[in-house]
Amino acid sequence: MPGRPPGVSFPGVTRERTDLPTLNERERSVLRAMVTAHLGEAAPIGSATIAALLPTRVSSATIRATLVDLTEKGLAEQPHASAGRVPTESGLRFFIDELLDHREVAAYDRRTLSYEVHAAEIDSVVPVAADLLSESTRQLGFIAVPSVESVVLQHVSLVRLAAESVLVLLVSATGTTYRRVVHCDPIPEQRELERMASLLNERVVGRTLQQVRDVLARDARAARELADRLLSRAIELAKEALLADGGVGADLVVATRLALLDQPEFRDPRRVRGLFEAVETKEGLLEVLDQVLEEPGVSVLLGGEVGEPALRSCALVATRYGDSLTPLGVLGVIGPARMDYARVIPLVEYFSHLVTEKLSA
Repeated sequence: MPGRPPGVSFPGVTRERTDLPTLNERERSVLRAMVTAHLGEAAPIGSATIAALLPTRVSSATIRATLVDLTEKGLAEQPHASAGRVPTESGLRFFIDELLDHREVAAYDRRTLSYEVHAAEIDSVVPVAADLLSESTRQLGFIAVPSVESVVLQHVSLVRLAAESVLVLLVSATGTTYRRVVHCDPIPEQRELERMASLLNERVVGRTLQQVRDVLARDARAARELADRLLSRAIELAKEALLADGGVGADLVVATRLALLDQPEFRDPRRVRGLFEAVETKEGLLEVLDQVLEEPGVSVLLGGEVGEPALRSCALVATRYGDSLTPLGVLGVIGPARMDYARVIPLVEYFSHLVTEKLSA
């Protein structure tokens, strides 16, 4: 019997997990057929449709009785008296946790997506991957990137500007560029700034900002003892550009919204506006993703589990990327709860592998 897909976890980030009800074999088969049909049709499902999907012949009367049992257990509901059944949030949770068949990403898709991600420039791989996630799943793809405080730095450049200021470019190991403008009087010539940047790169590369703080504090004392003017000036610049709080926190890179507009659930402009506002605001969503970052495997959150009112009728499928010991961030998709999880979950997992591989190259 198919069970939970390998490598998939369901942490229930914002809720206390309750035990799922016990179902017999017929109830499991009917629930699987009803949810599968609903995910494809976006409508209540009747007994005739379920009967056509069951592996063995079962009468319509038996199916209707089983649907009543599933409704009493809180796994299905009937929107209207004459309508078929749709899964509740608990029904979807049971389906995802217990009944979902695991699929591999198709070989053609793997080749195509791998080529697109690896062909991207290192500093554009995050938005490229977010767009590809959206296109391949037909959901809203996103990638959360870490704050500058937690990233590992790879390069520092100093550029002379007008008005007694220097542009400091910090490039992380993932290719993300952070820009800070520092006041400097007198302003050094560009050639001297390049020599200063070289000195800083010896101390910055491969370290986080906290580690840089420790190194520069130590080297500032050494520069004073050696009367090293150039190193002293470089460290003074670093104190302002590297050590000060630049206000660059974790960010959320979101793909084009067009994919979601194909979904019948988002034909209501008010619903679309609420979803986009929740994504643009970011803070609440980033708090949820911070907790997903602590969980291995793929996490699936449904409606109320996300904790954001505008997302109560949505689902979030996400996983972390980067080294398993020090993950860099979280990527995934947001879409209607009526989502093709058997396809979306493996795709999200595969994108984690691709982005990790690209950023580690």
